[in-house]
Amino acid sequence: MDTEALERLLARGQDTLLVRLGLGSAYLERHDWHQATIHLRAAVGLDPRNAPAWKLLGRALTETGDAQGAREAYTRGIHAAEQAGHIQAAREMRVFLKRLDRKPA
Repeated sequence: MDTEALERLLARGQDTLLVRLGLGSAYLERHDWHQATIHLRAAVGLDPRNAPAWKLLGRALTETGDAQGAREAYTRGIHAAEQAGHIQAAREMRVFLKRLDRKPA
């Protein structure tokens, strides 16, 4: 589904995790980090246990240069993934977190 269709759903009051994840992912693909961050923050607000949303938010924040925000997103995402038993997702976010820690601030 394209961003325009998802934005229309959102405008009609269908503010769901799937709509927000879809918008966040679509804006990431367009390299529109600001819009991606807005929708992914909303996604984790709707379901803080959703590890994929935290992972995408971490990426978006990294791209905006918000290393501290990305660290927090990945840390919370690791916790969410571990709670859900998603070991691979937690492992991936640990790698991203280590990459952030190696970059100069």
